[in-house]
Amino acid sequence: MSPTGAAKAARRDPEGRKRAIVVAACELIAEVGVGRVTHRLVAARAGVPLGATTYYFRSLDELVEAALRHAAELSEAVLGEWLAAVETAEPAELPAVLARLTAEYVRDPERVTLDTELYVGAAHEERLRPLAREWVDGLVAALTPAAGAPAARAVAAYLDGVVLHAFILGRHVDVPETHAALAALLLRRRRD
Repeated sequence: MSPTGAAKAARRDPEGRKRAIVVAACELIAEVGVGRVTHRLVAARAGVPLGATTYYFRSLDELVEAALRHAAELSEAVLGEWLAAVETAEPAELPAVLARLTAEYVRDPERVTLDTELYVGAAHEERLRPLAREWVDGLVAALTPAAGAPAARAVAAYLDGVVLHAFILGRHVDVPETHAALAALLLRRRRD
């Protein structure tokens, strides 16, 4: 569809237009960070007039929040994959499964950036905290039956750190090192 055709279709589909604005804001947050997102950039990315962004979202904060909510929805899909892998793994396989999943996750820098921006946003906006907690709470809930709650929380905190270190240092996840650390954290449950 041509840009003109897309714009006409968007005018006839207000929800589609609003969704395009949110997706554009989400993409821009991953590219430039929350602090650099503007209505003008979002409108250009979404292919809508500048006034459309303020029509659907009264403020830039409201638009950013909608984009971060969309990011959380995208994370739910990834979390679902993780939970399925964790729930089907034997307890002895969990360190290897989690190390592999973490390494795969870090290979998607846009995803990591977006999730990190959600965490940072949640640090400043209490209403975003439940969105940011979904990942941690879901992973802890999935690991608790096999590892116990203390070990599950330790694993979730450790993996957050692994992701941030790999991301900010520009490195891949060291899978054998991560596997060994996870095994130690998860073995603690068996000793307790």
